[in-house]
This record gives sequence, C-alpha cells and structure tokens, in this order.
Amino acid sequence: MKTPGSGNSKISNDNSAFDDSSNPYFLHHSDSPGLVLVPQPLIGENYASWSRAMLIALSVKNKLGFIDGSIPKPASTDPNLSSWIRNNNIVISWILNSISKEISASIIFFDSAYEIWLDLKDCFQQSNGPRIFQLHRELMNHVQDQNFVSVCFTKLKFIWEELSNYRPNCTCGKCTYGGVK
Repeated sequence: MKTPGSGNSKISNDNSAFDDSSNPYFLHHSDSPGLVLVPQPLIGENYASWSRAMLIALSVKNKLGFIDGSIPKPASTDPNLSSWIRNNNIVISWILNSISKEISASIIFFDSAYEIWLDLKDCFQQSNGPRIFQLHRELMNHVQDQNFVSVCFTKLKFIWEELSNYRPNCTCGKCTYGGVK
C-alpha cells in the first residue's frame, strides 16, 4: 500500500480514518511496544514456525504492510509520516520482543520493520540440508510406542509442516519438482 501522497486512497490522512480498525495506521489501546505477539522467540532454527506465527499475528493487527513493503515510508511532507513512524516503530518493537537477544543485537539499528524482516528472512530462511535430513530421519524412525494416536499424528504433522517450509515456492503453477503450490 502506498500513502495518500503517493496515489493510494486506502490510507487516508483524515484523523477519523485512524479510528477505523481497517486502517493500517490504527493502533488499539492494547498495541503497546512491550507486546509479545508469539509464544516462542526466534532462536534461528525455528524461523519457519516463528515467521508463520508472526505473519498471522501481524495480519490480525493489520500491520503486514510494514513488513512486506506495501506501506512504504511517506515523503517528509506527507501528513501521514508521523503515523507511519509510530506504527513502524511499534512493529519493530514487536519483532524485537519476539527474537533472542543475540539476534536482536544484529537488527537493532535498522530503520524500518521491512528492512528487519528482509534481513531475518535472508539470514534464517535457507535451505537447510542437515535439518531436512534430520526431519526425514525422524519421519522414518517415528513409532507410536505407548502414545495415543492423536499424539503420534500431531508429531508427524509437525514434521511434515516443517519439511514443507523447506520446499521452494511454485511460481509457475505447473510444479513437477515438489514445490509448494
């Protein structure tokens, strides 16, 4: 999304629009910088599940545009600049609250949530051969033992979901190599 000054009418600079929860600049009274959006902090190897949880949480808060670049920083003359800065900083604080201290030290000086999101993605969303091998081995060696079927199935489903995050995304719609459509 772009700002009103750049041709997008979805974000209005009318103050009443900021009271509309569908406006990405809307901040609920509970949207504080200390809010923790996900239960497990990013520690590196859990990037796939962490990023999915963050995407869900930011979607609920209507803030995805700050991490996907669709709400860019307005021009210095745009009346929405202060609202953008406030919302961007809230999203940055939510990200910082949901990552380990070691990782936060590497991103603390980025100016936008979008830059932070891209950096985390570049660092941690990689094809991880050893982890894929480990997941395949867990699948092959998984046994029910004395567990309930539901416990066994939940564990298998978790492994399948993690494995699916390592497959490339399909952009052609005709994948034959196992990409995610």
